[in-house]
Amino acid sequence: MDLTDRAEHKIFREEVRDFIAAYRHLAPEDTAHSYRLMPRPYSDEVRNWQKLLVEKGYANRTVPKAYGGFGAEPDILKSKIIADEFFKVNVPQGLYSQGISMLVPTLLEHGTEEQKRKWIAPTVRADVFWCQGYSEPNSGSDLASLQTSAIEDGDDFIINGSKIWTSSAHVAQMIFCLVRTEPEAGKYDGISYLIFPMDTPGIEIRPLQTMTGHPSFNEVFFTDVRVPKAAVVGGRGNGWKVANSTLAHERGMLSNANLSLERLQKIEKLLKTETIDGAPVGENAALMDRYIRLQARVQGMRLHEMRLITAASMGKPRGLEDLVCKLLGCEINHQLDALAIDILGEIGVLYDGIPSIDLDGVWQQLYMYDLGLIIGGGTAQIQKNIIAERGLDMPREPKTTKG
Repeated sequence: MDLTDRAEHKIFREEVRDFIAAYRHLAPEDTAHSYRLMPRPYSDEVRNWQKLLVEKGYANRTVPKAYGGFGAEPDILKSKIIADEFFKVNVPQGLYSQGISMLVPTLLEHGTEEQKRKWIAPTVRADVFWCQGYSEPNSGSDLASLQTSAIEDGDDFIINGSKIWTSSAHVAQMIFCLVRTEPEAGKYDGISYLIFPMDTPGIEIRPLQTMTGHPSFNEVFFTDVRVPKAAVVGGRGNGWKVANSTLAHERGMLSNANLSLERLQKIEKLLKTETIDGAPVGENAALMDRYIRLQARVQGMRLHEMRLITAASMGKPRGLEDLVCKLLGCEINHQLDALAIDILGEIGVLYDGIPSIDLDGVWQQLYMYDLGLIIGGGTAQIQKNIIAERGLDMPREPKTTKG
């Protein structure tokens, strides 16, 4: 791919720069880290910035206008230009979230016209906060073994069961959730994908304290929760197919190279501002070597993402490449966090609540948070197994003989 700006893209780059110059005063303070570590409803400032970006075509650019997006044709170079120009001046880009990054593309692929018109616009404009009801206490890695049931009752389902590791459930207004609607069907055939409000009677939420010090995960219990059958996305019993679409988009969100680049830029600032014996940390050869190696890996991830987007625009299916993104992206992010911790020196071993900690301990929290993401969204070991078996045609792990 030729990444050099053509005439059209040179004009577009100037448009992006003009937008930033005119509106950057409306941008909220750095939101990416705080909203991932401590999920909470969006502030008016954040929502207004997101709506402005969507309106001008700098967030959710290819979502059709009929559903609240900008309606642009896919253009990988324009997407790169937007990211580059926003990064240059440290202005926050559009939001990444379970609703915006995972549910919206799933609805575009599998939702009914009514579902698209009802939910996509308020989601991309940050008026609705979503959570994902997938994992269960006895079906984590083997998601298809889930047991949360939905029994027919007229035009409704009655849901009973529980979910765990439900990110943001304690602040979400809506949930997209996998339930078993056909108990007699096969393991993968009896699942349906439902969307419904989190204030529906019968839902109980119990936050789980994590090693970041903040309750970002939750247990969610369903007791006779009544949900209309119209809430099914993609057709009854087709939930496994729909769920895998969402999982593919989740892997892309968890390994987003632009977020890694954002961290890299913050580390560059640390190398210039932190000192050892009065000299900038950037003069330390060992730390600079780690920084340059990570810089190369982040750039490699960005180019890999561009290749995937190009392939998708040509109608080619995405599969193992997304698994590679998730595996490497989460590992790179954790290595970036570790570098920042080492640059901070003795402050790096402290945690939040200490007045002297830079950025309120965000690097310490990210280090713990991203360690969890090497497990969350599909563990690194499972990603490696799938890549090995399906991508490299290596033999499956032998199973023990029963009895």
